[in-house]
Amino acid sequence: MIWLKFLHVAAIAVWSAGLICLPGLYVRRAHVPDDDALHRLQTMVRFLYVRIVSPAAFVAVGSGTALIFLRETFEPWFSLKLVFVGVMVVIHILTGLVIIRLFEEGSLYPVWRFVMATAGALVAVCLVLFIVLAKPALPDLIPPVLRDPGGLSGLVVDLSPFPK
Repeated sequence: MIWLKFLHVAAIAVWSAGLICLPGLYVRRAHVPDDDALHRLQTMVRFLYVRIVSPAAFVAVGSGTALIFLRETFEPWFSLKLVFVGVMVVIHILTGLVIIRLFEEGSLYPVWRFVMATAGALVAVCLVLFIVLAKPALPDLIPPVLRDPGGLSGLVVDLSPFPK
């Protein structure tokens, strides 16, 4: 299990670093002197997203999912952490959409968007780290019936006219 946890932390580190640094590369689009440099920038950005950041995200989520069941982490703070991991996934998807349109003719990435994207990624990553390290005591808002295996079947009323 220690190797799985190491893999998870390493993948989170690569994924987080990619989400934070990619907007900085987008801003460079406005400062590219010629078509050759633009093509090199596009190749580098797509390589980083497709070959490094996306596989790291996949490994981070997959290994994290495995760790959930191996460590049986079913605490309220963990649910909050998953919310911010979901925010990181949304940022990841939006980053991919930016890459698709960024290198079209006449496209630019404004500085205000760079600041917002970088700040959003930093906040999400820092909140995930804070929640994991602090493990704050949060109230459990999930009803007990949702924590019991097969608990939902107790809520269903059998209206069938046929005997079982």
